[in-house]
Amino acid sequence: MATTAPHTDLGKTPGPTAPLRPRRGPGALVRALPLTPAVVLLLLFLAGPIAYCVYIAFSDLQLTGQAQDSFVGFENFTRAFGDEAFLNAVWLTLVFTVLSSLIGQNTLGLALAALMRRASKPVRTLTGGIVVTAWVLPEVVAGFLLYAFFRREGTLNAILDWLHLPSQNWLFTLPILAVSFANVWRGTAFSMLVYSAALNEIPKEITEAAEVDGAGGWRRMWHITLPMIRRSIGTNLMLNTLQTLSVFGLIWVMTRGGPGGRSQTLPLFMYEQAFQNSLIGYGTAVALLLLLVGSLFSLVYLRLLRTEV
Repeated sequence: MATTAPHTDLGKTPGPTAPLRPRRGPGALVRALPLTPAVVLLLLFLAGPIAYCVYIAFSDLQLTGQAQDSFVGFENFTRAFGDEAFLNAVWLTLVFTVLSSLIGQNTLGLALAALMRRASKPVRTLTGGIVVTAWVLPEVVAGFLLYAFFRREGTLNAILDWLHLPSQNWLFTLPILAVSFANVWRGTAFSMLVYSAALNEIPKEITEAAEVDGAGGWRRMWHITLPMIRRSIGTNLMLNTLQTLSVFGLIWVMTRGGPGGRSQTLPLFMYEQAFQNSLIGYGTAVALLLLLVGSLFSLVYLRLLRTEV
């Protein structure tokens, strides 16, 4: 009786095998143990307060004259978007952020970093010391110094009078511009330090080759420098924007949001509603909206910073 030989695939190339997945054993838990204290602290001091603020934002909690708070849903948010003072604060916050952060600190910081790169060592030391000193000053102290500079009897008007130029009460006529300039004066050092580090990473051979090819200073800046430091620009813009959105003490010392609410940004409006008008629920809802604005800015910058494939 004939038997059939078993079919074999000898000589054929074996197909791809499934990759072996690493087994997660007790070692993974042991490696995660050092992160436990940090996770607990973040949950306790960051996630916990944010969750409680979300709860308060949907309630009618007040500081005085209330025995018990109650859940009111989206009433605080609806009230905010129907409040002209809130909409005015949103507009002034955008103006303050664009003028002092996106344009002022970012542009001046880049200019100072580029100029200091070509300056002598004594000039770099002196300029850097002056700019950084303004940055490390407490916000309240910086606000008082700029108040003394812009007020009716202040330094700026004294200089204008000496030059026989017309003076005015800057904190009354142009309050949002005055506080924007103050924030630029105080925060430019951070942008300068970021851009100084970024410019030092550009190889000198590239800029020297462009200079030999006849590219002027502006062309080198636009076609070589800015593209090579674009990630530093995005990072700096994101950090500056988030810091500017939360500025409170500087504006409070200089104008307290006045006159007539013409320099009242969202942090000051939130403080007024929560602690002066005792509307904790409404003020917290405004704070969540401010947090949402900062998150939207962050998402835009993170998308711009995404690594290109």
